[in-house]
Amino acid sequence: MWPLPRSGAKGRCEPALTLRFSLGLCPSLDTGLVRGGGTLKGATLGVSLREDPEPCRMEVAVRDIEFYAQVLGLVDPWFVDDVDLSIENRRVDIVVSHHEGRLWPCPKCEVELALYDHAEERAWRHLDTGGFPTWLHARPPRVKCPSDGVRQVHLPWAEPKSRFTRAFERFAVDVLKETDISGASNILKTSWDECWGIMERAVARGRAAKEHQVPALIGVDEKAARKGHSYLTLVYDIAGGTVEYIADDRTQASLDPYFESFTPEERQGIKAVAMDMWPAYINSVQAHLTDPHKKIVFDRFHIAKHMGEAVDAVRKLEHKELRAERIDTLTGSKYLWLYAEKNLPDKHRATFGSLKMLNLKTARAWAIKESLAVLWRYQRLGWATKFYKQWFFWATHSRLQPVIDVAYMIKRHLYGVLNYFSTARITNAAAEGLNSKIQTIKKMAYGYRNKEHFKTAIFFHCGGLQLYPATHGVPG
Repeated sequence: MWPLPRSGAKGRCEPALTLRFSLGLCPSLDTGLVRGGGTLKGATLGVSLREDPEPCRMEVAVRDIEFYAQVLGLVDPWFVDDVDLSIENRRVDIVVSHHEGRLWPCPKCEVELALYDHAEERAWRHLDTGGFPTWLHARPPRVKCPSDGVRQVHLPWAEPKSRFTRAFERFAVDVLKETDISGASNILKTSWDECWGIMERAVARGRAAKEHQVPALIGVDEKAARKGHSYLTLVYDIAGGTVEYIADDRTQASLDPYFESFTPEERQGIKAVAMDMWPAYINSVQAHLTDPHKKIVFDRFHIAKHMGEAVDAVRKLEHKELRAERIDTLTGSKYLWLYAEKNLPDKHRATFGSLKMLNLKTARAWAIKESLAVLWRYQRLGWATKFYKQWFFWATHSRLQPVIDVAYMIKRHLYGVLNYFSTARITNAAAEGLNSKIQTIKKMAYGYRNKEHFKTAIFFHCGGLQLYPATHGVPG
């Protein structure tokens, strides 16, 4: 609150202070009487202060009514009719009206029609003025269309069914990009549901405006939505680093609608698909793409994950055997074996170096895992194939069953492994980066019990969408 004036002091008065903006000519005010008075684009600002039996009022007249009209982006037939700033209520109210005798386009078929009537007066939240919440008031015109019936016309300052102006929604989108729904509602002084509505409209707007074009390189991955084997299927644009599609579960029926949203001719533009060796996804690609065995590229990071799980399985079996003989060599070493050698922290290098020198089954499994990583360094298919054959012989003759199982799994999917060298050197690394971002989104919101809300949040933060409403005729 501004400090209240006190009686007896020059230019001061006891009652509460209220500012009144009157947009129009006010010849009774003389800017020469106002210290600091001046002009803004031809608009004269006059201020008068007087004592009344009523609470003290300060009247401010702005002769150029285009000020708020330009701020709101209003054009004919709309104009600002009145502005009321109340210090006591800490709010600004703007009344917008329209000129009579104009034709209005039907919001559905765009046929221009005469005014039928007005809907009830509504209020839209606008950007704050001087820290005061600002509201725009108007009675939306309605038309009676012969084909579509009585409809409310589109309003230039707000989108249909929104309780906020486009300018406010743009600012809210910026806030939502930086924090979660609860934090945004505190900053914007809105409810949780209102903030969520802004996010949903932003995603719907962005997806509707997104160009219908199939990416040349796509990645398919799964994401746990919550505990209890609840998954989402995600499709990524590898080149753009964006999420293109989300569906429930991780079945073939989850992925099929993505491919079916494109014509067979459009699907010809897909050059390669990076994925895990999950049968449901493989079946979907094979059902919708021509030459699928030449376009599927099995992600090398998933293959490395399978090898890491094999090493851990060997460690568990060997640790059990050693503990039966009261030997604790492998105690506390679980995570050391899961590191790639180049990523091993310096503080563990001495300990791990000693473990590797021992005659351990786990050490052999780890060496086979590390050797497989060399495969991806080859540039030519021929040399990569030759190396793979040598590695496969070593792995299958290791007498380590978990390692043997992974080696044969790779052999069954060898076409997709070698496509990395002949079709496209792509991985789901972009997907892993987005997965990390998605995990952060989930943590910020303390999880999502509603899958649809989770999908909306993913598209909002990772969809690469144009989220902003059009303001002043310019998107964003």
